[in-house]
Amino acid sequence: MDIWVDADACPAVIKDILFRVADRMQLNVTLVANQLIRVPGSRFIRALQVPAGADAADAEIVARVQPGDIVVTGDIPLAALVLDKGGMPLNPRGEWYTKDTIAQQLTMRAFMDELRGSGVDTGGPAAFSQADRQRFANALDRELAKRARSGPA
Repeated sequence: MDIWVDADACPAVIKDILFRVADRMQLNVTLVANQLIRVPGSRFIRALQVPAGADAADAEIVARVQPGDIVVTGDIPLAALVLDKGGMPLNPRGEWYTKDTIAQQLTMRAFMDELRGSGVDTGGPAAFSQADRQRFANALDRELAKRARSGPA
């Protein structure tokens, strides 16, 4: 199992959690971005820079993700593609995207895009909080503990 990170918009505190998990659990963590990302020196952590362009990082993640891999992303369309390939997308706020919820999330995203396109100020997401960081760490830890108990995926 690998962990892939849609790194362009991933909060630094989430990357720090992932770096610690990579070394502690000896898991491969790859940050994918269209800009240079600095990562700590570790045989388990790497950065993959893709060409600039809309969704280039997303396409690279989808091309490389394998069933059972975890993908950290706040991008709902990317999460849907990851689910289709058998991956497990996790929002940086600690919420797992699932087959049961992704259609509703895609519909809401399209609706909000339509509102913004018609000039409605929909505001933005709430500021990233300590509670979000804790929810993410807990969700990831629960999944990794479950996998450790059940053996390799």
